[in-house]
Amino acid sequence: MAGAEFGDTIGKLGTTHFYPTRETLAYLASKRMNVVRFPFKWERLQPVLNKPFDMNELQPLINSVALAKSMGFKVILSPHTNARHFGKQIGSREVPASAFADFWTRLAKLYAGDQDIIFLLQNEPDFMDAAFWLPSANAGIAAIRKTGADNMILVPGTIWTSAYHWYADQNGGSNAAVMNGIVDPLDNYAYDIHQYPDEDFSGTHRTCPAKDTAIEALQRVTDWLKASGKRAILSEFGGTSSPDCLAAIREMAGFINDNPETWIGWTYWAAGDWWGDYPLSIQPETMGGADRPQMDALEPYVLGSSGEIPSCSALDAQRGGLRTAR
Repeated sequence: MAGAEFGDTIGKLGTTHFYPTRETLAYLASKRMNVVRFPFKWERLQPVLNKPFDMNELQPLINSVALAKSMGFKVILSPHTNARHFGKQIGSREVPASAFADFWTRLAKLYAGDQDIIFLLQNEPDFMDAAFWLPSANAGIAAIRKTGADNMILVPGTIWTSAYHWYADQNGGSNAAVMNGIVDPLDNYAYDIHQYPDEDFSGTHRTCPAKDTAIEALQRVTDWLKASGKRAILSEFGGTSSPDCLAAIREMAGFINDNPETWIGWTYWAAGDWWGDYPLSIQPETMGGADRPQMDALEPYVLGSSGEIPSCSALDAQRGGLRTAR
C-alpha cells in the first residue's frame, strides 16, 4: 500500500504523501489478500534522532494500521529509507546504530505483542556491505525485544536485499555469508527478499526476459534457507502487463506457494491510490472498474497452491499464509 513514502523527505501530508484508503483496503480484502505492507519515511516520523515521534505523522499511521486490522489484515510496518536518515547511512557517525535502536524502541512499544503487526527493519539497504549493516540490524532487533515485543521481525540484506545478489561478493562477505549472523533471542524473524524478473532485476523495465534467472535466484535462496533452518518472505516482486511479465508474476507466486517450509508468503509491488499510470501498479484505474492484468495473474495464487484458504492458526503462527499486493 504505497503512498506514505512518496515525495520529498519531509513534504506535506495529503499533498506529497498519503496513507491508505478504506476503498483500496476493501478491494484487496475482496481478493482474499491477508497482509498489507505500509511503507513510510523514518524522517517524517522522527525528524530528530533520539527524539519523540511527530504526532502529525504518527497518528495517520496509527489510524491506517487500525483500519487495516479492522478489515482482517496483518500489517507490515516498513521504514522506507534504504537504511538511511536524511541520506546518512545507519551505522555511520551521523546515524549510529544506537539511534536506529531508539527508533525501533519507540515504534515497537506501540505494537508490542500484537501478532497482527510485523516489523520490517528497513526497506532495501543499498550501497553498504552486509558486514557493515549486520550490527545495526542486530541492534534494531535487540531494541525491539527489549520492549517485550514478540512480534515477527523481517530482516533485509544489502544490495536491495535481492535474491539475485544474495551470494554476490561484498567486503566482509556476501549476504549469504554474513546474514546468518542475525541474532534474535526469540527466533521469530524471517529474511526480507526482493526479486524482479526484468532485464536488470530492478522492476523498471516494460518486459521481463529474466524470469528463469529470477526463479533460479529464488531457488538458491531457498536452498540457503533450508540449510540454515531459516525462513523468508518475498516482499517485493512485480511486472508490467506484458505477457512475459504476467507469466513471471504467476511463476514467482507459485514458487513461493510451493515452498511453504521456507517461505512464509509474498507481497506484490504495488497497490495504492496515487500511482496513476505506473506500469507495475495493481490498483484498478477506477475503484469498481476492471482488475489490472497483474491482479488476474495473481488471484489464483492468493489462496496458495492447494487452493485452500490458510487456517487462522497457520496465520497466527505467521507461516505459509501471507499473500497480498503491497
